[in-house]
Amino acid sequence: MAVPYQLVINCADPDRQARFWAVALGYELEVPPPGFASWDDWRREMGLLATVGVGADSIVDPDGKAPRIWFQVSPDGKTVPNRLHVDIHASGGPNVPYATRRERMLAVARKLCDLGASMTDPDAWANHDAWANDDADTGPYAVAMRDPEGNEFDIN
Repeated sequence: MAVPYQLVINCADPDRQARFWAVALGYELEVPPPGFASWDDWRREMGLLATVGVGADSIVDPDGKAPRIWFQVSPDGKTVPNRLHVDIHASGGPNVPYATRRERMLAVARKLCDLGASMTDPDAWANHDAWANDDADTGPYAVAMRDPEGNEFDIN
């Protein structure tokens, strides 16, 4: 039997990360508990003063099906590649013509770059128009990305 869980991502700026990933995943910023104007107000009431002042730091699936994601303040910066990463399925899958998949992936990549993400290998996509042959499944399968704090993720 599956058990409920949340994902916890250590970061320097929870508010920025929560807002970025809410857009990237179609999530929403989590509303504070009833009776509190903000999560910071709730934390003060609970005596969690070390985490006050971080702003938004958790996101939830608006349909309530996917796990909650909490962005926890961490003093340690990222030093090695992630051992776990997110794949954002934006292309429509292998039954969609490659040219359409490619454009869908790039559209999401551009949107997320506008929010602070970056492509890990922009040169791999520089000549993407050369992959216009819809009869062949050519070119990269995914766009390798980094979120605003450098965590790796893919758009496929």
